[in-house]
Formats: sequence, C-alpha cells, structure tokens
Amino acid sequence: MEAKSETLNRRAPLITAGIFLGVGLGGFIDGILLHQILQWHHMLSNIRPLNNTANIDLNMVWDGLFHTLDWVFTVVGLVLLWRAGGREDVPWSSQTFIGSILIGTGLFDFVEGLIDHQILGIHHVKPGPNELAWDLGFLAFGALLIVIGWIILKKSTVISH
Repeated sequence: MEAKSETLNRRAPLITAGIFLGVGLGGFIDGILLHQILQWHHMLSNIRPLNNTANIDLNMVWDGLFHTLDWVFTVVGLVLLWRAGGREDVPWSSQTFIGSILIGTGLFDFVEGLIDHQILGIHHVKPGPNELAWDLGFLAFGALLIVIGWIILKKSTVISH
C-alpha cells in the first residue's frame, strides 16, 4: 500500500493536464455561450458599451484575445496530457481526469468572475436587473465545480488504494 502523497505525486501529471484543459474549456464555454450565443456581455462591454461601431469592434478584438488565451490553456493541457500518457508511472483514471477538468473549469469561472466582474468591472455576467446576483451565481458555480472536482479527486485516491 502506497502513501497518499506518493499516489498524488504519481497522479500529478494527469491532474495538471486536466486542470489546464478545464481552464481552457471553461473559457470556451463562457466565450461561446455568454459572449456569442446569448450575447449577454463581451470582454469590455461594461466600460465600452456596444452603442457604436468603434466599441463593437474593440469588444470583438478583446473577445478574440480572450478566446486566444482559452486556446493556449487548452493546447497546454493537451501537451501535458500527451506527456503524461507517455509515462508508465502515471496511473490513468477517468475519475482523476474528470475531477481535474471540473477543478480547472471552476477555477476559470471563479478567477475570471472575481477579476473581470468584481475587481475590474469590465463586464458582468448579465448586465441590468439582478446584475450582482448573476455575478455571485457565477462565482458560486465556479466554487461548486471546484468542490465537486476535489471530491471526485479524493474519491479516486481512495479507490486507487
């Protein structure tokens, strides 16, 4: 029977890959769903409202930069996953991987929500009535994903013993 810290160390490459993928995928979900499909906000829509062509163009560029960052996180996650896959000492577990992706997605929501919505105020989840409730719900959802992912990781540690 191996120690918990040794098991965690062996799983670390898979966990790290999953977290990076989760951050990237979380950003894509936010950008595609909230920016493009629902059009609730854009990156700078609170400080540069979409009331003229120049502001629309500026928001479009910043949305593109945001998607570029999402893409970078996703590519890094794929590279890390590929490298972990080449290692015989990394135990493969769907639970570990899914838990890690949920943690990464939750981290994206929580950090992006805290920085962009609360600290910088460059946009809100859904501007207008109940704006703060939407922002707090976004933060709570991110925190919930982190907790669920952590629980899944902890359970997969118990199972692997």
